[in-house]
Amino acid sequence: MVDSIGNYYIRVMFFKLSTIHKYLYNIKTMTTIEKIREEVKKAMVARDSLRLNTLRGLLSAFTNELVAKKRRPTEELPDEEAIEVIKRAVKQRKDSIEQFSKGGRGDLVENEEAELKILSEFMPKMMPREEILKIAEAKKNEMGIADKSKAGILMGAVMRELKGSADGGEVKDVIDSIF
Repeated sequence: MVDSIGNYYIRVMFFKLSTIHKYLYNIKTMTTIEKIREEVKKAMVARDSLRLNTLRGLLSAFTNELVAKKRRPTEELPDEEAIEVIKRAVKQRKDSIEQFSKGGRGDLVENEEAELKILSEFMPKMMPREEILKIAEAKKNEMGIADKSKAGILMGAVMRELKGSADGGEVKDVIDSIF
């Protein structure tokens, strides 16, 4: 009897340790899509309909991206592609905010701004303007560009070097300020 109780406690402790181990390793290896799915669950529990609808729309956009690339909808997008989809969604929200502001629709602007804030949580950190300026000036000197007519070539070179770590509009503003 004592032996079976001792074995029982050993099995329980082993189960608890293995569960904790799995939990810790799952946190480290979560992809962007898995994080969003977890946030959907949290939004369901919190009954936050705006957050829930925004994140569900994002998951739908991921599925649409898979279908557009002729892959199975059950596959998972790699993080790089998922971030590109999120960037497109953020850009759509920004454009909508601009259009609704011009149209005098403050109620829709508030809704789009709230969605933009939710989507921004999943965006990678963007490079600050000062860093972009340093890189743009270095590229300008490296390429020997002296006039504004070559700004497009400089813009392409800087964007290739930054590889998506900076907003294109911000890079354009920095390059315009250089000339």
